Amino acid sequence: MRRKNDILLKGALEEAFPDLLRFFFAEADLIFDLDRGFEFMDKELLELFPELQAKGGSRFVDMLVKTHLLDGLEKWMLVHIEVQAQNDVNFGRRMFQYFYRIFDRYDVPVSALAVFTGGKNQTGCSDFEYQFLGTSVKYRFNVYQIFDQSETELLEMNNPFALIVLAAQKAHSAHKMSDLQLGEQRLKIARAFIKHNQYDLERTRRFLFFLKTFLYIENSEINCKFDNEVSNLTGDKQVMGIIEAIKLVAREEALEEGLEKGIEKGLEKGLEKGIEEGIQKSRQTFVTNLLLNTKMDIIEIASLADVKVSYVKEIMKEVKRPE
Repeated sequence: MRRKNDILLKGALEEAFPDLLRFFFAEADLIFDLDRGFEFMDKELLELFPELQAKGGSRFVDMLVKTHLLDGLEKWMLVHIEVQAQNDVNFGRRMFQYFYRIFDRYDVPVSALAVFTGGKNQTGCSDFEYQFLGTSVKYRFNVYQIFDQSETELLEMNNPFALIVLAAQKAHSAHKMSDLQLGEQRLKIARAFIKHNQYDLERTRRFLFFLKTFLYIENSEINCKFDNEVSNLTGDKQVMGIIEAIKLVAREEALEEGLEKGIEKGLEKGLEKGIEEGIQKSRQTFVTNLLLNTKMDIIEIASLADVKVSYVKEIMKEVKRPE
């Protein structure tokens, strides 16, 4: 569940990146050329930090983003976002390592932001300091804790990104709520988002998909209530049945089955290779099922399955998707 939510959160941050900048930087519209778009530099991030891949993607939500400024020049800056869920005594040091590797490679202004997604009592540093024999370094970076602002404050903001923060708050506390309570909280966020009326229908669909999957509830009656209400509020009948159609639980079962078969093959072909083949097979099956049984676009499918868009396109060539 944690990895699925990491994937969903990363997709939501990318989708709402202009509003993210406005949320964290009050003068964003006077600093950034938001109309020029953004470049999400996942490949460059892994090249700079190969240890991230070696750790199995434990820093999966890290983002390196190229943005353009409104100064009339062809310069650009990088905004690095670090989502940290647990206390880490070496966190400040690691943030400094991120900074100097990025700055050394690209020689551009770097703004770093650490978003802490743990509980209200989570402590996170905002600097790194080094000193030895007259040589010293003091590095400070932006920090934000998702519980810094109350639910009321987030709901009153005229910024859809505040609702992603609120969803993260609810996800952190979900284990303390009944399905009925979580369902009401999810509906509250959906209503607020629709009321903002700042996104077109397609982007609204994607946010609702994120919200319903991020705050996942198995109860079909509660999901049906969610579908019916957002359908009435948006006038969009395609919103209904998303969760039931994609069957996330089936994905987990398929993954387990693939791993089991992979391990069996591993006895003959080598354990590591067998497990990898099992994972690849289950991933292919999952993408195929999404293409055949849902109306999700290929970007949503790629995000949920943790694959590249090109991978989804290749599978599309082999299956006939319903109209």
